[in-house]
Amino acid sequence: METLGCLRGLRCLWSALRIRNPELTRASHNGNRWLVRCPAVLSVVLSPNETEAAGAARAHRPGMNRPPRVLVVEDEHDIAALVKHTLERGGEAQVVLVGSGDAAIRVATEDPPDLVILDLNLPVLSGGEVCRILRARPETANVPIIMLTARTSEADRVAGLDMGADDYVTKPFSLRELSARVRAVLRRQAVVPAAIVYQGKHLRADFDAVAIAVDGESVRLTRREFELLRFLVDNRNRVLSRDRLLERVWGYERFIETRSVDVHVGRLRAKLGVAGQQIETVVGLGYRFVE
Repeated sequence: METLGCLRGLRCLWSALRIRNPELTRASHNGNRWLVRCPAVLSVVLSPNETEAAGAARAHRPGMNRPPRVLVVEDEHDIAALVKHTLERGGEAQVVLVGSGDAAIRVATEDPPDLVILDLNLPVLSGGEVCRILRARPETANVPIIMLTARTSEADRVAGLDMGADDYVTKPFSLRELSARVRAVLRRQAVVPAAIVYQGKHLRADFDAVAIAVDGESVRLTRREFELLRFLVDNRNRVLSRDRLLERVWGYERFIETRSVDVHVGRLRAKLGVAGQQIETVVGLGYRFVE
């Protein structure tokens, strides 16, 4: 009966999509597996077993009394509706849909979601601009982002990840795979919290209390130096480019030369004294905070 209900639901969804997009075609039928294609846009592979498996898996994070809230930024209404249906049908997520870059910034800033699924080709603001702005704002800097786009080249994928995306999915795509990637990103987000208190051999940084000390002696930092240190510590043992530091610490909307990063890192190292040696320069790439 559950399988029959799933098939009926898919038929209704198919009929609705055919009405809204006549180009949708039923490409093939192999046993209980259906392949639905929208030319140059979407490829979805579904079977009754896959539908049940997707519904059975939950992306709830430990300690959460509600499903994760996912913001889907997609101007293709049919694709947005399919993604929403897939993530919500098993109760694994609450999905909010927006169709433009400016709306994405507004919604994410007012009520930060647990995850953003972001198309790149958007009206008003591109997906790349949205990603940079979200990464630059403190309230959304740590919100994971999955880019979902028709740009399939290696250069596009690398650029998307360098912008700050946590994952990159290309169209055409499998809804089952997208659902699995959503769960994987949310699991990583749950087990890797940002540092609140860092204790090293010389450096102690209480980011919640805004208190920095080296060998027990308090160190006074400017707001910019504090944010720079916090971002380096949160991403310790990772190489961070100057552009990435500019986006996160100075904000995407500020037109500042990358040389400013070098100046601030130099001042931060000087103030931290012996602990400043933990901030390494990676020639040609950027900086890394090491333990």
